[in-house]
Amino acid sequence: MQAGLLEHIRTFVRSVETGSFTAVANEQGQSQPTISRQISALEDHLGVRLMQRTTRALTLTEEGRAYYTHARTLLDATEQAALAVKPGAAQVSGRLRIAAPLAFARLHLMPRLRAFLTAHPDLTTDWVLGDRPVDLVEEGVDLAVRIGQVTDQSLIARRIGGTRRLTLATSEYIAEYGTPEHPDDLKDHNCIVYTGLATRNEWHFLCPKTGAITVRVSGRVQVSASEGMRTAVLEGLGIAVCPTWLFTDEIEEGRLIPILTAYEPAPMPIHAVMPSRRMVTPRVRAFIDYVAEEFRRDDRLAVPG
Repeated sequence: MQAGLLEHIRTFVRSVETGSFTAVANEQGQSQPTISRQISALEDHLGVRLMQRTTRALTLTEEGRAYYTHARTLLDATEQAALAVKPGAAQVSGRLRIAAPLAFARLHLMPRLRAFLTAHPDLTTDWVLGDRPVDLVEEGVDLAVRIGQVTDQSLIARRIGGTRRLTLATSEYIAEYGTPEHPDDLKDHNCIVYTGLATRNEWHFLCPKTGAITVRVSGRVQVSASEGMRTAVLEGLGIAVCPTWLFTDEIEEGRLIPILTAYEPAPMPIHAVMPSRRMVTPRVRAFIDYVAEEFRRDDRLAVPG
């Protein structure tokens, strides 16, 4: 493969991942027109249009989406080949693109990031934060941290932790509306529904005596992000089933009261997931190993799920 062609492919991949010719130009120390010319040269070489350009955005064509998937794999393979013959091949360096839920990253990943970056000074990280599950291949994500069961067979998943879930409310809410004694009592309460789960307003509980219990709940507040859930619970807007990691100190401080403790929902696993077609680079492996060890030493995040 021509060296110039490989550079054009790399420019194309980074343009897709950053969504901007300007961002790639800044990374490479080149001008924006130079980046545009490289993409045009690649399209001329392939004989297809890969991107639609406007003043506001870059949009992949159908051919561009297909080409990106293979181009990303090609660049990963090229890097792996170089590492195989390079002295110090296990060195952790380069750029690591990580997707994670916003609240979980804020509370439990970012506070641990300094030590990891200090240990690997040649590494940079690019975070994609939000509760929606991203397409790892299309968005150029090296790994994602996901909470819950992983059912996508196109992903490789490694369990790195787990979390308990509790039914919680503020003392003010309980004082005004009372304490439910059984999951069925939730039908008479304002329940904060997290729409990011497939179960949505169907809450599942476990009872040692009677087994599984499913209750359909409702309330005046529904949220699509765990940050919204956190705020709604702390504001006393209702009762919620939440992972304990979402409230680092509030439960211990008594700001939130666990209720229905005899009917605790099943714990949830925490996974690091990677595209099955993506080679596991030293930086990906190092990050996963580091986070798994950190979570193993944290009682809140080492719960079997």
